[in-house]
Amino acid sequence: MALAGASVTALVAGALTLSNANAADGPAVDTLSQTAASTLAQDLVSDIKGDGGAYYDAGAKKLVVNVVNDAARQKVQAAGAEAKMVDHTMAELNSVKKDLTEHDVTGTSRAVDPKTNKLVVTADKTVKGAELAKLKKQVAAQDGKAVLKRTAGEFTTKLAGGDAIYGAGSRCSLGFNVTVDGQPGFLTAGHCTESVSGWSDAQGGQEVAATEGGSFPGDDYGLAMYTADVPHPSEVNLYNGSTQAISGAGEATVGQTVQRSGSTTQLHDGEVLAVNASVSYPQGTVDGLIHTNVCAEPGDSGGALFSGDEALGMTSGGSGDCASGGETYFQPVGEALQAYGAEIG
Repeated sequence: MALAGASVTALVAGALTLSNANAADGPAVDTLSQTAASTLAQDLVSDIKGDGGAYYDAGAKKLVVNVVNDAARQKVQAAGAEAKMVDHTMAELNSVKKDLTEHDVTGTSRAVDPKTNKLVVTADKTVKGAELAKLKKQVAAQDGKAVLKRTAGEFTTKLAGGDAIYGAGSRCSLGFNVTVDGQPGFLTAGHCTESVSGWSDAQGGQEVAATEGGSFPGDDYGLAMYTADVPHPSEVNLYNGSTQAISGAGEATVGQTVQRSGSTTQLHDGEVLAVNASVSYPQGTVDGLIHTNVCAEPGDSGGALFSGDEALGMTSGGSGDCASGGETYFQPVGEALQAYGAEIG
């Protein structure tokens, strides 16, 4: 049995969009791959003052960076990206996000949409009556920096899985195989490791791994270390008889095309809608998540979000399904690797 990196699913709502930059009189915009755009975005947004967020335009194969002043515009254009003048910096929008998260309502999510240069607050079907009125008032008080959206589903975590892992009556998905101080283990969702101490590769089977640690809510990552001599390739199951080798970890970029693998819904793809999103589950709020329009259903929790050979995250939760459509939040893999001193492999 090979516990290959599989996907886990959770669903959430919220959409992001970015406009074209007004760089008509500036230097030519470079044609970039997703990987090159992600690297450039990280460099630029950490280097410029007046950063308003960035996203990858997959159709035009270019990076768009929002800016609020001319100095930032010139620096972005000189780097080969497209600059778009906007009203709000990421610092301003993240301040609004922080304020609304501190006064959060269960069943809501919050994520900055760089395409509209606003904070998108999404409420699920459980938010109604006095709570919905309170939320509308909070959003309206943000002077145009935030908008409210609704999703027909309900924000929940999802137990069950990709290359399935079982324990204590639960089923989750293995995210990515890792090593910690040279010893093999795997990452999954923290809401899975929170309630399970030992893991098997078959329902009712012998233990093959034991939970080492986890964080949920706040974060949603967990680590289990192998206790049995079983294969543990650095791969993700593609459910077509093949696998995708995973060589390392990357950071998600808005507009990036991604894939998710899980035993319930198998392989699905979609786009990154936001990063650093917050979602308020019934169990508590999780921050710093990757928001996508990839569908998922119960049984996908903890599984892998990836792009090519790069690991991006593990499924946390969301809303919707793969019949009518849905959206999913993922815990970034980099934070989990750093927390445990782990390496992909």
